Amino acid sequence: MKLMVIPPPLFVLAAGPLLASCNSSGTERDFERMVNQAHYEYYEETSFFEDRRVMREPPPGTVPNDRRLGPSEILHGTASGKFVEAIPVPLSRPRMDEGRKRFEVFCAPCHGVGGDGVSVVAHNMELRKPPSLVAAPVLEYPAGRIYQAIAQGYGLMPSYGQDFSVEARWAIVAYVRALQLRTNGVAVDALPEPVRVRMQKELR
Repeated sequence: MKLMVIPPPLFVLAAGPLLASCNSSGTERDFERMVNQAHYEYYEETSFFEDRRVMREPPPGTVPNDRRLGPSEILHGTASGKFVEAIPVPLSRPRMDEGRKRFEVFCAPCHGVGGDGVSVVAHNMELRKPPSLVAAPVLEYPAGRIYQAIAQGYGLMPSYGQDFSVEARWAIVAYVRALQLRTNGVAVDALPEPVRVRMQKELR
């Protein structure tokens, strides 16, 4: 196989037109870079559409590609327009651990590690202090209301809907419930039967 070597002067002459077409001086050979192309700004009018609106509605029946579909009680914490009382997802030790980790990072700075509203941030908030999560009225809130506060925010608390997945939000709710039980205790009769039987055996 033979290779053809182009002498330097000829190479410069051959590459010259190509290099000239890649210039950024805004000349005719710039090929109208995308940043300089004609375009519309938000809310401008256009004669291209009959309603003269640049901003278009999504096609009917479409949803965002990141939108979760599923039961309302899981996605929104509501069913038939009311907050769900119980946590609608299966609970496990890994889920509780996930809830604890996220709570201690995102929630504890304001609500306290124990959920009692005792924290440096709460001490320095004069306008409205973060409430205790282990005392009334939050103690009586249904699980769906706590979930919705995490997803949408409440008062001075911002929304964490973009930070936590649906599963992570319920994990935090489950951990808040655990803090409430640790602080206030639970009636023996309210325990599941296997737990109640085991407790009674160990206390004998």
